[in-house]
Amino acid sequence: MIPETLLQRIRAVYPEHAAKIEAGLQVRRFVTLRVNRLKLSAAEFAATLTQRRISFERIAYDADAFLLHGVREDAVMGMPEYADGALYLQSLSSMLPPLFLAPQMGENILDMTAAPGSKTTQLYALSLGKALITACERDAGRFERLQYNLEKQGATRVNALRTDALQLSDFLRFDKILLDAPCTGTGTIEEGSRVRFSEEYLAKCVKLQKKLIEKALRLLKGGGSLVYSTCSILPEENEEVVRYAEKLGGKIVPVTAPAGVPQLPAMDGTICVCPNECYEGFFLAKLTK
Repeated sequence: MIPETLLQRIRAVYPEHAAKIEAGLQVRRFVTLRVNRLKLSAAEFAATLTQRRISFERIAYDADAFLLHGVREDAVMGMPEYADGALYLQSLSSMLPPLFLAPQMGENILDMTAAPGSKTTQLYALSLGKALITACERDAGRFERLQYNLEKQGATRVNALRTDALQLSDFLRFDKILLDAPCTGTGTIEEGSRVRFSEEYLAKCVKLQKKLIEKALRLLKGGGSLVYSTCSILPEENEEVVRYAEKLGGKIVPVTAPAGVPQLPAMDGTICVCPNECYEGFFLAKLTK
């Protein structure tokens, strides 16, 4: 059940879209996954699904993404391809930030809050293992999960650091930075999920998000790219943090959502994904300095 305080906030922020958002936070989403192109081609996996008589959809803007019909996550976890690290269960919304960061061979890339490794391994695969990726995670348990996924996915050249990205030396510089910030997770609510939300928790998240994006701008090379994202639909965690970054010298690089991605109103040049049966609620902005 969605907390009443969150419902009131959604209705205040998105009066014309509130009913659609509420419906999108109370469905059970389709299973979506990403093929690890380092271990398996999407065409091969599509042929395998057809052979196994599993109905699926390909995602037009992401060659590695699949949406499955009539199966749940445990069925995917039972596939030999999953055991081999050739598949990664991941929401379609979560796949967007690495696509917009567009990692290239030889680039020095920082993933500031990396666990459990969904986007880190996607960045690695998109660069065909040729980008120089540093992945930070401060929590010991989550860092173990990050290491596990890096190894399973064959992301062998990622420099995984059990550290708070806020503690990195300001003398470091990166070509590209992904800041998928810790947030309230208001976009990820679905049927049967446990919901944690309070004004205090929101304020705590925003405080950390602003610290992280300030650090990201210090570590970013001039002309480099920073993708900021959250799995929240609340403007305090999204537009407000981006405006804070602008005051610090960050400049928005306008981005447009791929065709088919459901959207909510957002500040110019940014994307706010509306939750539905296919997508989690999500926010994404791209900046440079």
